[in-house]
Parts: sequence; structure tokens; C-alpha cells
Amino acid sequence: MRKTILCLMALLLAAAPSLAEELKIGAGAAPTENVLKPAKTAFEKSTGVSLSIVANGPKQAFVDLDRGSVDAAAAGLSYDDWLALLKKEGVVVADPTAYKPVIIGKDKVVVIVHKDNPVAKLNKEQLTGIFSGKINNWKEVGGKDLAVLVVWGSLTQGTNSMFIKNVMDGAKPSSEVIPASTAEDIRQNVAANPEAVGIGPQAIVNSSVRSPETPEVARPITLITKGAPSAKVKKLLDFIKTTEK
Repeated sequence: MRKTILCLMALLLAAAPSLAEELKIGAGAAPTENVLKPAKTAFEKSTGVSLSIVANGPKQAFVDLDRGSVDAAAAGLSYDDWLALLKKEGVVVADPTAYKPVIIGKDKVVVIVHKDNPVAKLNKEQLTGIFSGKINNWKEVGGKDLAVLVVWGSLTQGTNSMFIKNVMDGAKPSSEVIPASTAEDIRQNVAANPEAVGIGPQAIVNSSVRSPETPEVARPITLITKGAPSAKVKKLLDFIKTTEK
């Protein structure tokens, strides 16, 4: 009986699929939507490495990398802008040279509105007014007589900081917002509310929302590791490089 049980256990173990090696990346909205999600299925099939995307924003992604709970962190910011964001958020980076940055893509920060919103174009002054709360009705910018509802993401700090810096010229965003978390959550909130407006990476635009013409905000997408990239991270970097258009 004991031999039979041992044989059965051996057969079950042999038949069970081997556990895939896991690569864990903490990421902001831009790398999640533009690079990691689109690459995930093909990367896993090509390498046998399971890609786990933790969409927790650039601040927490960096903190997790520093703690060793993720293999790499990624954000829609240059490394210098990332460090500036961390300083503003109260995160102390003792030795910036300990982290190795590499550009893995490029992205635009876009403004999204409900698909039925007729506003076709917004300039910097109008956007600053909308997102600071000074413009509170769409009719002030050529839209319908509807109150403006700003959707603001708590896990899209890279997107937020780039927009505030390049479009709003440092003006403070309104405190009266619909709170959201990820870029996908922002899109869902905008799609569900005809009065809503939000910002996010270009990849979140789909048939449920529109992106009016606005001043362009282009940014790099940066991945960092603590020390040299591990073999798993190198596989991802090589895959991204070979699949770039």
C-alpha cells in the first residue's frame, strides 16, 4: 500500500505543471497601460516567465523596489523627474546612483472626457481653470450646460506631476474631485459621467471616452532596478527591445 501511494504521488508530481518563474514589476499608469499590459501575454509565452504587474503608482513602486518586494519599478517619468516626485512625496533616496534606469518607451499624457462631450479643443488656460476648479461648467469652454467633474487618480502620480508641471504651470489641482486609483479606474469614472474629465496615458483612450485636442505632454517611460538588472528583468528588457516598432 505504501509503495502504491508513493508511486501515485510521484506520478501526480510528474504530471503537475512546473511553477513559472515570476517577474514582479511595480508600475505607474504609463508603463502599465502602454508597455507592460500589451507585452504580458507574448512575453510569458516567449520566455516562460510569469509577469506580475503591480499597478501601485511610481511612489509606491519605488518604495517596494527599495524594500525588495518587486524586481523592478517603472514610471512615466524621466529618472530625474521621478526623483523630484519622490522628494516632494517625502521619500528619501539616500543614493540615487544605486538605481539603474533604462527607457522602455514613450507616452503622451492625454485629457479624456465622456464620449458625448462635444468640446473638441482645450488650451492651457482652459485646462488650468478646469483642473484647478476655477472653471466649473462646461459651457464656459464651449460645451453643454453641465457642471465639470474632475476625476483624479491617487496612483497616477507620474501622470499628475507631468500634467501639473507642463500644462498647469504648477497651479494646484482642485480638491473637489471624484477620487480614482489607477488609469483604468479614471477612464471608467469618466465613461460613466457625462460631466467628467480626467487625465491619463494615451493608451487608456477607447470608444467609451474621447480625447480633445490639447497641448502635447510627451514623456519617457522609465524602468529602474536596484543595482544591475536581474536575469529575469533582462529577459523583459530584451523582449521589449525586440518588439519595439
